[in-house]
Amino acid sequence: MQHYHYTDAPHKGRQDLRNLKRMFPYIWQYRGRVLFALLSLVLSKMAIVGVPLVLKEIVDTLDASQEQVLALPIVLFLAYGALRLAGSLFNELRDAVFARVRYHAMRRLSRQVLKHLHELSLRFHLDRRTGNITRDLERGTLSISSILNYMVFNILPTGAEFILVAVILLSRYEWQFTAVTFVTVGVYIGFTLAVTEWRMHFRHTMNALDSQANGQAVDGLLNYETVKYFNSEAHELKRYDETLSKWEEAAVKSQTSMSLLNFGQGAIIAIGLTLMMIYAGKGVVDGSMTLGDLVLVNTMMLQLFMPLSFLGVIYRMLKHTLADMDRVWTLLDQKTEISDKPGAPDLQVSQAEVRFEHVDFSYNEDRKILCDVSFTIPAGKKLAIVGPSGAGKSTLSRLLFRFYDVSAGRILIDGQNIAEVTQQSLRRAIGIVPQDTVLFNESIFYNIHYARPEASEEEVQRAARLASIHEFIQSLPQGYDTVVGERGLKLSGGEKQRVAIARVILKNPPLLIFDEATSSLDSKSEKAILQALQEVAAHHTTLVIAHRLSTVIDADNILVLEQGRIVEQGSHQALLAQKGIYEHMWALQQEEKLLTSDE
Repeated sequence: MQHYHYTDAPHKGRQDLRNLKRMFPYIWQYRGRVLFALLSLVLSKMAIVGVPLVLKEIVDTLDASQEQVLALPIVLFLAYGALRLAGSLFNELRDAVFARVRYHAMRRLSRQVLKHLHELSLRFHLDRRTGNITRDLERGTLSISSILNYMVFNILPTGAEFILVAVILLSRYEWQFTAVTFVTVGVYIGFTLAVTEWRMHFRHTMNALDSQANGQAVDGLLNYETVKYFNSEAHELKRYDETLSKWEEAAVKSQTSMSLLNFGQGAIIAIGLTLMMIYAGKGVVDGSMTLGDLVLVNTMMLQLFMPLSFLGVIYRMLKHTLADMDRVWTLLDQKTEISDKPGAPDLQVSQAEVRFEHVDFSYNEDRKILCDVSFTIPAGKKLAIVGPSGAGKSTLSRLLFRFYDVSAGRILIDGQNIAEVTQQSLRRAIGIVPQDTVLFNESIFYNIHYARPEASEEEVQRAARLASIHEFIQSLPQGYDTVVGERGLKLSGGEKQRVAIARVILKNPPLLIFDEATSSLDSKSEKAILQALQEVAAHHTTLVIAHRLSTVIDADNILVLEQGRIVEQGSHQALLAQKGIYEHMWALQQEEKLLTSDE
């Protein structure tokens, strides 16, 4: 399986051209709008380039013989204003028409990435860093908008303007003007890209050190008491200041290199404009050009260099954006480890009998978790799995949900291999109360209702009553509208477990799993929740994974798992009579219970 790795440095082997091609289908859906936006772009640039031409005519008209000077060229002034207005109109029209293309592409990519993340295996989600994933999702989707912005609003308009200026110069003036324009623009672009590439190192270093210094400051403040315990204030300040000292050096180099870039760009523009003005001045003197031509050439060059002044920024941002885009494509290229077979049927549950047949499983090849595990949970019966930590108990529930595929053997529900049915139908048939109930940062109603979105408010409240949490919810100021906080942290462990039980009751699946559902609770809460679980499990096929043996004494059959193998099985009394591992675990837990009660 491929793993998705994160790094703050751009991926060296990324294929920018390939990534840009992959972006194409996201915008081509609105090809009519794209083509109209490009037409508006061209019309806008034609209007903008037309302004100096009209300005030339105005200057030439006003510079004519004295008797004609008093007659203002109103038509030319109106044409000048109309071209200015047209340039602005088509520019804004381009932005308005293209907005739908940009934002729909962002929405479509965001949806596709989130859908893909939900399809990726549990293995991927256990390895990932949530902060990095969300950052890459955000930056990756924004990268489409940014690249379209740079292309449609900066690069293409500048290219179109350059072509139009070149055509006008070639058609109206001596070749020297076009040559100077091409050489000046070429040198300007080359110099800007070279210096920007060189100075990006200073900017990256500066940003990295800034993040590092911020992290050190926050870390020291979060560990305020530890700092005080060890009199380490001076050490924290020294560490922080050393990082800031390096940041200062990088920041100074970044600023001085920016000044060098700006001066170099200004020098190239000044040299190019001076040469153009010299040639134009010679033309005016020898009569081959008018004063209006001189104004025309100067205005065109200034208009051409205005957007080019942002080239360094655009180039740097484009490189960063392509790196962000590469990350989101890398994420989308992650293979889905668990997938339905083509044409897989839905699971048909009639009795909900579960059978594990010679199941082997390992997360990694060098460490086997389960070895030749076979057992059956008859329909409507309760089977418990007990054993020491790391024996592989919780792995059984993950395999039953098909978060992973077995390495060998098979798992059957009513005689159907779960690897050959759809995952959706399989998971519809199973409900779980996990050891650590994680709730959405939404209302209590939302969290219970999540199990069956089509359920009515009365059904949600009935589930809460059966889970013995309805009265507690009603006692809250906001009742069912109470927001539970991030991961449900505003509720106690017992309250969260009751919400999880209510959720399972509302789902009402034929097969139930209780994965150490009371392991983190006090004895009073445990007793209340065990009673609720027993009521829920009645007439359901139930798998109970437990650490505390007192919670499974009523199970129809108990399996003792050790190092991935079933070493004992039977009822509670039968296992005690065997005087084996189970009996030893029971004695230890009873002794621990006595010690706790004495305290």
